[in-house]
Amino acid sequence: MTVRLSAMTLGHVTIPTAILLEGREGNTTVPVTSYLIEHPCGRAVFDTGMSPAIQDSDDPAGHVGDLLAALHVFDYTVGEDLAARLRALDVDPGSIDHVINSHLHFDHCGGNAQVPNAEIVLQGREVTAADEGGELRGYIDADYDTGQPRRLVDGEHDLFGDGSVVLFPTYGHTPGHQSARVRTDAGEFVLCGDACYLQESLETLTLPGVIADPESAMASLECFRALQAAGSTIMFGHDLDFWATVPQAPARLG
Repeated sequence: MTVRLSAMTLGHVTIPTAILLEGREGNTTVPVTSYLIEHPCGRAVFDTGMSPAIQDSDDPAGHVGDLLAALHVFDYTVGEDLAARLRALDVDPGSIDHVINSHLHFDHCGGNAQVPNAEIVLQGREVTAADEGGELRGYIDADYDTGQPRRLVDGEHDLFGDGSVVLFPTYGHTPGHQSARVRTDAGEFVLCGDACYLQESLETLTLPGVIADPESAMASLECFRALQAAGSTIMFGHDLDFWATVPQAPARLG
């Protein structure tokens, strides 16, 4: 079956570079990324970006808390949220069947509620991590505890049952992080989420400065290297230079 994959930018944030690459100084602006996956059996979104409550806000701490507000400079305006991006593609947000959250940090699940009919698909252990971690670990209850139905998986999961969209664990950034392999007519794309922020991370096997499990995170990078060597295209999670080369919706990756 033909699967179509489209990339969307849902704003930008500027953060300390040391969050991305251990030991680095200064600040780096990164894109907040999302993908629309269109399959003959349904539509899915991989990651949903930030909550609209942050858009053009003079007080982002009112939503994300003081710690996260201090670490992030937000460039996120009206029209850059998930629902707006979907409508610009003539896709009704209510028509999305599944949301695949790589993990439950606020910049990856903040738009979940904007696709109200979607089932949330994520690793069960990530829910535990979010419930226990709170704002100090990057989790915002209002973003991920939306009351939508959840499909909690444990390990690899074939979303449509035909091998075209396969979720697989890439633990390390968080205890329950997952990535996705999406097979299209143009080849296989690996949606990393935050398991691999930057192309440099993969080339040099440099871990981030803030991480839940360094050993698992390194194993995830090694997994991406193996997939890349086998011919997959690696879609780095927050790489501004790489993302500038990625065709944006309505253009398709595959």
